[in-house]
Amino acid sequence: MCRDCGCSLGPAATRAPLAAAPSTPGRTDTIEVITAILGENDRVAAHNREHFDAEGVLALNLMSSPGAGKTSLLEATIRALDGRLKVAVIEGDLATENDADRIRACGVPAVQITTGNACHLDAQMVHDAVHDLPLAGLDVLFIENVGNLVCPASFDLGQHRNVTLLSVPEGDDKPAKYPVMFRAADLSLITKTDLLAYITEFKVERAHAALRQIGFGGETIELSNRGGEGFAAWLGWLEREVAAQRERTARGATARPAIQPEGAAVHAAGRPTR
Repeated sequence: MCRDCGCSLGPAATRAPLAAAPSTPGRTDTIEVITAILGENDRVAAHNREHFDAEGVLALNLMSSPGAGKTSLLEATIRALDGRLKVAVIEGDLATENDADRIRACGVPAVQITTGNACHLDAQMVHDAVHDLPLAGLDVLFIENVGNLVCPASFDLGQHRNVTLLSVPEGDDKPAKYPVMFRAADLSLITKTDLLAYITEFKVERAHAALRQIGFGGETIELSNRGGEGFAAWLGWLEREVAAQRERTARGATARPAIQPEGAAVHAAGRPTR
């Protein structure tokens, strides 16, 4: 998979120590290389989480397909919080500073990561970006991952929780089609619900059923990305998670999200499962 999309050739590949593999004429071995990349990524992710825990910061990884509304959700969240929580944002895209500029316009510090050909963020990218943010005094660090419903679920960034967005225009069957991504979520947000009156093909009940079918065990909240109905539940979830992070750090504990073994296995094998 990532051998084709290019992410195994991104920055993580050049940084990770590559394990030696036996050479056989006419055969290409990739498993050892990708396994080494994942192992190095996990080491850096644990280091990132130590940084966040030391400062009492809750780190959230936002994942979705392109255009599901992650940045719009963050803009509306910043406005709705109105200073109740101090936040910062790391933005991930293949190119441009567009999303980081939008967040900065809301008065919040933001760092843009441009990944080039990499279709997900990795822990080292986040580590580098964190050094350009004022972690001290923050309550929440939002990490907006690259728009992609496959690879981000397989890479630990050092976050504490995963939030996956499913937007109404995408269709209610996306959890069934991309189970690894949605199974990795601690919270699932059904977004752009203001469009339900116009996109009648999307049935909220079917989306909930698809999430249950793949074994998603977290909470689901329905909301419009720009505020309104459902936003109080989202803000309440954030505040509860911030309180839980403070309680964990006070007793020297931490939380780690559910990195999906199926996705990691596909990365290691470099081929789709059947």
